[in-house]
Amino acid sequence: MKRTLACLALSFSFFGCAGDGMIYKPSHQILPKNIQAIAVRYAINKTQQFGLEDKFTLQIRDEFLRNGEYRITPENRSDGIVQVTIRRYILVPTQFDTVLTPTAYKLRVIIDLAFIDRKKNRILWTEPNLEGIQSYTASTLAGGITEEQARELIWDQLSRDVVKRTTGGFGSVTGTSRREVSPEQSPLENTTPALPPKPINPSVY
Repeated sequence: MKRTLACLALSFSFFGCAGDGMIYKPSHQILPKNIQAIAVRYAINKTQQFGLEDKFTLQIRDEFLRNGEYRITPENRSDGIVQVTIRRYILVPTQFDTVLTPTAYKLRVIIDLAFIDRKKNRILWTEPNLEGIQSYTASTLAGGITEEQARELIWDQLSRDVVKRTTGGFGSVTGTSRREVSPEQSPLENTTPALPPKPINPSVY
């Protein structure tokens, strides 16, 4: 009898701890073992800002090379494809001087991310609404930076997020993104064809 009561007490204690202090955290969704080589597809720019895709694509590739966990290859020799869509580019003045000239800005860039299993011709997962944010002082003031420099900081932030999400799985990227595993989807429609990416001109924005 005493043994039964002890077991019940232990059970109630366990469930009580789980309910009070433990937070459910799903296990990371990492790439399957058949993915050994990755291609970074040329980013799709759906904003009205010309040339955003050039340096961002280059930055993502460089970040994957720095990470070194997967080989980066052309699409026709890859096992999987990273597809990024630049969906929104929002620049808002946040401070003004006495004559209403902007002295500070907030730049937000929102992207959608998807990973395509090229061999099986399907999307493994998607992660929309990854967001990069940079607040900065106008370049006309001491310590200020230009919009182009603020963009560079966001590209650095978002490219690291893309690599983390790809190599580390769900939970490795913070923000407002909605994470979805989509094993039955077909590759993204209206994306860049699976051809060698066009040359990147780093001087173009």
